[in-house]
Amino acid sequence: MSDMISADLVDLDLSADTKEAAARALAARMVARGRVTDLEGFLADVAAREAQMPTGLDGGIGIPHCRSAHVTEPTLAFGRSATGIDFGAPDGPADLVFLIAAPAGADDAHLTILSSLARKLMNDEFTAALRAADSAGTAAALIRGDEPPAGEEAGPASVPGAAEDTAVAPAAASAGATAGSTGETAAASAAEPGTSTGPGTSTGPGTSTGTGAPAEPGVPVAPGGPATDTAAPGSGEPRPFRIVAVTSCPTGIAHTYMAAESLENAGREAEVEVVVETQGSAGFTRLDPAVIAAADGVILAHDVPVRDKDRFAGKPTVDVGVKAGINRPAELIAEVREKAARGEVSAPAHAPAGTPVERAGDATEGYGTKLRTWLMSGVSYMVPFVAAGGLLIALGFAIGGWQVDKAPSVMDHFVWTQTDSWGALLFQIGGVAFKFLVPVLAGYIAYGMADRPGLVPGFVGGAIALDAGAGFLGGLAAGLIAGGVVLAIQRVRIPAVLRGIMPVVVIPLLSSAVTGFLMLVVIGKPIASAQKGLTDWLSGLTGTNAVLLGALLGLMMCFDLGGPVNKVAYAFATAGIAVTDPSDSAMQIMAAVMAAGMVPPLAMALATTVRGRLFTPAERENGKAAWVLGASFISEGAIPFAAADPLRVIPSAMAGGALTGALSMAFGATLRAPHGGVFVVPLIGSPLLYLVAIAAGVCVTTALVVLLKGMRGQVSESGTAGPAAHPAGAREDTGQPVAA
Repeated sequence: MSDMISADLVDLDLSADTKEAAARALAARMVARGRVTDLEGFLADVAAREAQMPTGLDGGIGIPHCRSAHVTEPTLAFGRSATGIDFGAPDGPADLVFLIAAPAGADDAHLTILSSLARKLMNDEFTAALRAADSAGTAAALIRGDEPPAGEEAGPASVPGAAEDTAVAPAAASAGATAGSTGETAAASAAEPGTSTGPGTSTGPGTSTGTGAPAEPGVPVAPGGPATDTAAPGSGEPRPFRIVAVTSCPTGIAHTYMAAESLENAGREAEVEVVVETQGSAGFTRLDPAVIAAADGVILAHDVPVRDKDRFAGKPTVDVGVKAGINRPAELIAEVREKAARGEVSAPAHAPAGTPVERAGDATEGYGTKLRTWLMSGVSYMVPFVAAGGLLIALGFAIGGWQVDKAPSVMDHFVWTQTDSWGALLFQIGGVAFKFLVPVLAGYIAYGMADRPGLVPGFVGGAIALDAGAGFLGGLAAGLIAGGVVLAIQRVRIPAVLRGIMPVVVIPLLSSAVTGFLMLVVIGKPIASAQKGLTDWLSGLTGTNAVLLGALLGLMMCFDLGGPVNKVAYAFATAGIAVTDPSDSAMQIMAAVMAAGMVPPLAMALATTVRGRLFTPAERENGKAAWVLGASFISEGAIPFAAADPLRVIPSAMAGGALTGALSMAFGATLRAPHGGVFVVPLIGSPLLYLVAIAAGVCVTTALVVLLKGMRGQVSESGTAGPAAHPAGAREDTGQPVAA
């Protein structure tokens, strides 16, 4: 830790009033020390990580952090604010701000030290000492775990025993744990990596326990004392409740270990054995299967998928975001105990454990966030049907002519040597695929809400919506109703003897009946009327209204490059053509959406070609791939550039996308296929004008990106900023946005 923070990386009078300003002030100190090579690029990574989840914690703490290619070595900067800075914590502003910077390929030892710091932040004495520190040297020494410099007054944390919480390298931690423990049990514990030696101290990545020093890794001990206090077999004392937990966050540096420490402390207070597996950046050691088998309950506090989650199947489980593990551990422990008392367990090992839609965010996330996740689940499963069916129908028209929809069934009439028959064949296969769109949408919305039990009522409700003419609006309603009905049924207490038939008979029967009744008798006709009104409105769009709609859809397609806003625009367009005979307005909307979605990657490819000096070698290589991705209508090809420099790339892409969408609508270009890029240009109405619209948007975006990056380059030459040097490969290496 000694080389990670020093007095010149401490600001005890942090005057920033926003989290962005605070990060900039602390990052500037890192730049001055040569720890960060590109201030703006690093701050973009910090902002991207902050956008995933607020980094404010209860107790007045803010921990902005990220892994970045602009960091030369792991570094920690600390600031203390007199007025407080809002980092999104539930209890208000933060006065203690820790900016943690780790290189994209940080070694395990340094990440372990950062993780140990995260645990120390849960110690009230440690934070009180930082608030009382009267010099930068004192604060730096407290954070390192050293004695304060000679001649300086020690803060409250400089008391006997503070050294036991010192964050040191794994080997040193082992030795320190041995020295700080008594008896052979403690010595054995210190010799084993991945075990905890007491509150706030971890000897390495992996498993830890909040109940003292265990004799073996991952073996729980009695709460409130060392292993020798555990009730012996046959003593007649009741066995304490046992919980195994997993914590993880996008970076695996801070929240992961804070949640572990918080759960362990709450376990000690509740006299519950808690053994935590921290799935952090420094790797993790899997819990001993025997420990999992002996556990009475499971707590999963995570914002990224839990690795090997099936290990915990069949046990009472509480599944929440990682911040819930930090902020309300006692509630989680009480909740899992209540589930155990009711006999409520997760899915067995042979079935998927938990909802298929991965959690994202805290358990207190708003209904709007959950609703978006459920809807995106349905849309993601529907899109392949749209693509396959739409392309087949478009090819049918291309081969068989525009009267192919009037052809008789190929089961009654098919001539192998006639192109019209082949066109009719493709058209009719595509039509069959389109009939699945609404049922699949409804079924997988319900699946996202209630797992496999939601599939049957969801598909039934979607099929009813299709028959009633309620279309996609009916599919959305049917999916939400089916999922809600299943969740309501699952909340009812059922005798143990009936639990075996619940998922096979009772839930499908009752949920399908309720969903069908509501769709047929209550809301089917009103939704069908609303769907018809929407279709008529789209069909009547002309002139300025159509151009403005095209511009709006172009903005949405380029706003987050494959994210939720992009998907909403794409789903809106595909909903219009997902019928046997779509209107011209619907096909114009589809054409505008695809054209706008092609602009960002093509523009970035062109920019790296005409002004390669403004981009890193890795970005220039990504630019070559972006030609193909953009031509194929894969907007995600621009993500590496947007992640590295969002404030310049995204607005530029939105400007070009809006222009392309507006021009496409103005030109009256139509598209029957929902995907394909330039490869379906022969199927587009007014193809030459369509290509002109795309070219115009690409040129505008390219010009803006080159202009903005050129201005940034001039600033760099004066010493305050420089060209982005963020390799897009960092995203691929981590499997997450660059900031993670």
